[in-house]
Amino acid sequence: MLKSEFRKNFLAKQKSLSPIERAEKSERITNRFFENFDLSRIKFLHCFLPIEKFNEIDTRLIFSKVWQDFPHIETLVPRVSFQKREIENLKFTPETKLVRNAWQINEPSHDELIETKKIDLVLVPLLCFDARGFRVGYGKGFYDRFLKHCRIDCLKIGLSYFEPTAEISDAQSFDIRMDFCITPKKIWKL
Repeated sequence: MLKSEFRKNFLAKQKSLSPIERAEKSERITNRFFENFDLSRIKFLHCFLPIEKFNEIDTRLIFSKVWQDFPHIETLVPRVSFQKREIENLKFTPETKLVRNAWQINEPSHDELIETKKIDLVLVPLLCFDARGFRVGYGKGFYDRFLKHCRIDCLKIGLSYFEPTAEISDAQSFDIRMDFCITPKKIWKL
């Protein structure tokens, strides 16, 4: 199946989750992340803020636990630069004020940028993924371009409500694969 078909199907599935289902699945994904990954050597963690209109995984649970239990980690969130058509990394703390961008997505109101090459771990939003580690996002290409600039040893972990799909037939060899994907049921090493 093509990315565009997967995108349509899984976006509808994601939007159909009830608030209770979303909360339960987000909590299970968060628990799996902290139970299975050693964060002691992570200095910079990049994670998306949930887009409410798309019913995305509630990553605020992850940020809260990092801030509480791993004070050595600097947390970063994406900001889309529409001029450059790429993601910038902004420092994110409990005190950070958020504003909505042109797409109604929350982003920090400040301009404290961190270089992509400093990032040790990226948590990536997924609509779905296949067993080879290829992902389907929203189709704008921002994460594809961003992940190409990450260090080769940067850990790339996708977060998804859903188990892997059939093979994504139009995934290309130059697409960046995930190292792991976390679902409510399992961690997939890819």
